[in-house]
Amino acid sequence: MAKHDVSVIRNFSVVAHGGAGKTSLVEAMLYSAGAIDRMGSVDAGNTVTDFDPEEIERRITISSAVAYCDWKGSRMNIIDTPGFINFIEDARGCLRVSDGAVIIVSAISGVKAETEKIWKYACEFELPRIIFVNKMDRENADFARAVGEIEKSFETEAIALNIPIGEGPSFSGIVDIVKLKAYRFTDGGTEEADIPSELAGNVELYRKKLVEKIAESDDVLLERYLEGGELTADEIVKGIKEGSLTRKFIPVVCGSAVQNRGVDMLMDTALLCLPSPEEMARISPVRGRVPGEGSEVIRQPDESEPFSAYVFKTIADPFTGKLTLMRVYSGSLSADSTVYNSSSDTKERIGQVFHLLGKKHVPAQVLGPGEIGGVAKLKATNTGDTLCDPSNPVVFDRVRFSEPIISYAIAPKSKGDEDKVSSGLHRILEEDPTLRFHRDEDTNEMLLSGMGQVHIEIAIQKLKRKFGVDVEMKTPKIPYRETIRAHAKAQGKYKKQSGGRGQYGDCWIEIEPLPRGGGFEFVNKIVGGVIPRQYIPAVEKGVVEAMKGGALAGYPMVDVRVTLYDGSYHSVDSSEMAFKIAGSMAMKKAAAEAKPVLLEPMMRVEVITPDDALGSVIGDLNAKRGKVQGVEPQAGGNQKITALVPMAEMLTYANQLNSLTSGRGLYSMEFSHYEDVPGHIAQKLISERKAEREAGKE
Repeated sequence: MAKHDVSVIRNFSVVAHGGAGKTSLVEAMLYSAGAIDRMGSVDAGNTVTDFDPEEIERRITISSAVAYCDWKGSRMNIIDTPGFINFIEDARGCLRVSDGAVIIVSAISGVKAETEKIWKYACEFELPRIIFVNKMDRENADFARAVGEIEKSFETEAIALNIPIGEGPSFSGIVDIVKLKAYRFTDGGTEEADIPSELAGNVELYRKKLVEKIAESDDVLLERYLEGGELTADEIVKGIKEGSLTRKFIPVVCGSAVQNRGVDMLMDTALLCLPSPEEMARISPVRGRVPGEGSEVIRQPDESEPFSAYVFKTIADPFTGKLTLMRVYSGSLSADSTVYNSSSDTKERIGQVFHLLGKKHVPAQVLGPGEIGGVAKLKATNTGDTLCDPSNPVVFDRVRFSEPIISYAIAPKSKGDEDKVSSGLHRILEEDPTLRFHRDEDTNEMLLSGMGQVHIEIAIQKLKRKFGVDVEMKTPKIPYRETIRAHAKAQGKYKKQSGGRGQYGDCWIEIEPLPRGGGFEFVNKIVGGVIPRQYIPAVEKGVVEAMKGGALAGYPMVDVRVTLYDGSYHSVDSSEMAFKIAGSMAMKKAAAEAKPVLLEPMMRVEVITPDDALGSVIGDLNAKRGKVQGVEPQAGGNQKITALVPMAEMLTYANQLNSLTSGRGLYSMEFSHYEDVPGHIAQKLISERKAEREAGKE
């Protein structure tokens, strides 16, 4: 039997831009609820949810962490998520299993680009949300400005449920707009006080906005309100809850996480305005598919339903093994049971199940519907997988994470450690689905791709700490290509006589350019058996081999049609090897005569920048040989620039964009096509490659 009834559970993620105070807020909530007996701090490196050495060193959340507490008879499962742009995709995975979100907006800096990105993630999953205006105790804090920015950026009406008494160093209390009561902060918490006379006008305005918004949602209430009648306290509370759950407006509260002021009121607001799994299932039913059939099935958050759960996070630990974090959607998961992984078509043995309080595992006998918890040492289960009852299988849709935007070449500092690098990184990839690792066939480099330079640096730090492998990071080689601009014909004749059987192969080929993206075509026009049929594939192999080495700088040649149209053979001395060499010789000669050119990969880049940095960002893209395709206005005073830019110019763009936009810019990119390298750059590249090859021969 599950410990908590589904009606008293609240699952929510705390989300915001980096540095907004998410970890501090979670710490204050846990302390207020009595889940911990002292408040840690990010600066001291002793918080519950930031426990990785990399997080403590950098003082930022890198990987989401789960904690829980009990507040006024309800169980709160809280997920502290990253807000730094390199790690923000992790927040998306956590919102997938949340029923609501607490979004922090700084009273100083307001809404940032990352906050807008997270808002879109919350919209993607149709989550009710509340906003906590944090840092009210800091210099230049401005509650009204923050609320205005919220409405402008999120295009949603923001309804303040409380307002601050004083701002900045004079922040000394809060006025509850719903109860029309004031609370002054004391050393022991808060005490009720009179509403300050200087705030009476503001309180009246905020109260009027709240009541009008609630009345608008119900014809009976609206008629009474317009006739001068009052709404009862119960009607107002009910209206706040309904307005939040249906996302007609967004409730706003304020406080200071670091000083633990206003946090208890935020927790009360979360109980009121964020749904239980039961309520969320009515708003947005949990849908899955029957594996193999594709038919839709709905799972209710009920203990009598068949078990189903979604895995939203994996933690790779070299000592305790793999930890799997999941949200139970229906039925229950008991310790010492067997479940079915419908994503990988395997059965998994469940040992102990536990709740999480940061890195602390609290044993549980069962995880009931709506609960968030973990299990250890599952063998075939990864992030995004569905676990379910073997006799009632279901599979849930995975979260689609953004593709990596930057790659670095990595190489072990100790020779012979390549296998250790590969196995260690594959374990790290299990816990971070936004990383990619592969060996580039063209450059023969090991490439690690991620959401930014810091992302990759931290993956490398983890590789060393967890798996004892030290690697160095290098800018990756650009996968240039070569092609031709003209037709050419050439003969390749290989004749070798050294006593006994010789070698003889002779072929004539014609080469011509194909449209961009055409690849390679080999056309056989041999007639009359001038080259026996069995030697034709050998000629093609020789041509392909020569194309791999290019004609200018040793880069692979693409978009070429090669026609074999004549040749000769020797009945004794001809062989496959001889014709392969002849084909290679012919291709090298023809390519040199066909006006070879160098090609570079072009990336389709989208940049989100604040209005005030638009000119600087466009100027920088132009300086990078970029071609701006268009500029579109976005919500929140931002602009979206679409451009085509050479890959060679984009390798360290994340750092440059941060500098240009003071950390407010975002970008994504994907491969578009290949284009000719400008002549002066091509000559430099050819000279560099020639020098590299000559140095390699010495």
